[in-house]
Amino acid sequence: MERGSVPIILRDMDRAPDQLPDDTILLKAMIVEERAARVWEDSWPVDDQQIERTLDMMGLTHDFAKLSDATLHYVTAGAGEPLVLLHGWPQTWYMWRKIIPVLAKHYLIIAPDMRGLGDSSRPAEGYDKKTVASDIRELVHQHLGHDKILLTGHDWGGPVAFAYAAAEPERVRKLALLDVPIPGDGTDVFSHDRWHHGFHWVSDMPETLTAGRERTYLEHFYRNWGARTDAIEDQAIDEYVRAYAQPGAMRAGFNYYRASHRDVIDNQAILATAGKLKMPVLSIAGTGGRGRGATVVLDSARRVAEDVRGGEIKNAGHWLAEEQPEEVSRQMLAFFAEV
Repeated sequence: MERGSVPIILRDMDRAPDQLPDDTILLKAMIVEERAARVWEDSWPVDDQQIERTLDMMGLTHDFAKLSDATLHYVTAGAGEPLVLLHGWPQTWYMWRKIIPVLAKHYLIIAPDMRGLGDSSRPAEGYDKKTVASDIRELVHQHLGHDKILLTGHDWGGPVAFAYAAAEPERVRKLALLDVPIPGDGTDVFSHDRWHHGFHWVSDMPETLTAGRERTYLEHFYRNWGARTDAIEDQAIDEYVRAYAQPGAMRAGFNYYRASHRDVIDNQAILATAGKLKMPVLSIAGTGGRGRGATVVLDSARRVAEDVRGGEIKNAGHWLAEEQPEEVSRQMLAFFAEV
């Protein structure tokens, strides 16, 4: 096949490189090169209103899936190999809004609100990350009918993604972790220098103190954990506060932290019996604000996975996908396109 075989490239461009026949090595290399180049042709919307118009125009859809133990709200966009995006706290699927328009040109994006959060239902229990991951697995494989996927998690979405990948290693082709270490990696780094973890562990008190003051409490994180105080726009803060001011939402969020001791035990058992993850892992972190930094996230990832690469995102704190969407998208696209 010659480099000028445009019809073949166009026909196969959105297939995963490892799904192509072995005799198309050149095509595989061309797909990686083309995907890496195409991201630079995309221009980012300048504000949240323009972003929402872009999402509407590209056909972003909202749906609900009634699962065994929860009802999940999720959004989808694009076509091709499934790429599942898992948000953290105190956010929802909306944290991905700036990178979905670019990622959806290459993949089928599936971005759920995890149990208890956003517009998903709020079970009283089940906030350990193995259970939360089982919701996402049921959504992706049983409800939507997909097999192999790409997987990304930020903040609490990272430990959920790890639990997912550990439970379904043959179905997760690659895993990306954004500004998060993994609890149970053999260290206490997950909660180190995170004052709110201990506060959220306390029963009932956080709910009592934040009732009716959700914006006051949550805005502290939005304003102080990025590289700049305006890292998250006012319109996005309004949407997050709307979601977390709903009945039971703050308690559900705190329950993610209260289950972290269980997560440590579960993850240590996984690593002791199955060993480290075998699929390629990308681990990136912010350098400003309360970003974790490359040393923390890479060291943690290497304690739980064999094939790890990554680094720091400059001029970003904890909210990577909102602070530096272009660089985050570039690194994700390059990583997922690797043969």
